[in-house]
Amino acid sequence: MLHEPAAQSEKDYASDYKRKLGIKLFIVYGVLYAGFVAINALVPVKMETRMLFGLNLAVFYGFSLILFAIISGLIYNHLCTKEEDKQRLIEEGENK
Repeated sequence: MLHEPAAQSEKDYASDYKRKLGIKLFIVYGVLYAGFVAINALVPVKMETRMLFGLNLAVFYGFSLILFAIISGLIYNHLCTKEEDKQRLIEEGENK
């Protein structure tokens, strides 16, 4: 049994912007995560180093990665919404 989507979607004029921004944020996160993995693989003793609030580097870096992912998601959402609004205004101006 086939059914239609719950919400109708329209053409996304900001999809190129979203794709490029998503790739850039993914690369930044990937580099940060690769640093975490590299430290663990190459000098694991370094992860015992005490950082802020008495946490070792492993815990501090891990929580920082999680926090960065949340913040970058919020930034992505904000910038994409702004771009969608801009594209919608341009499209409405052309249709008048």
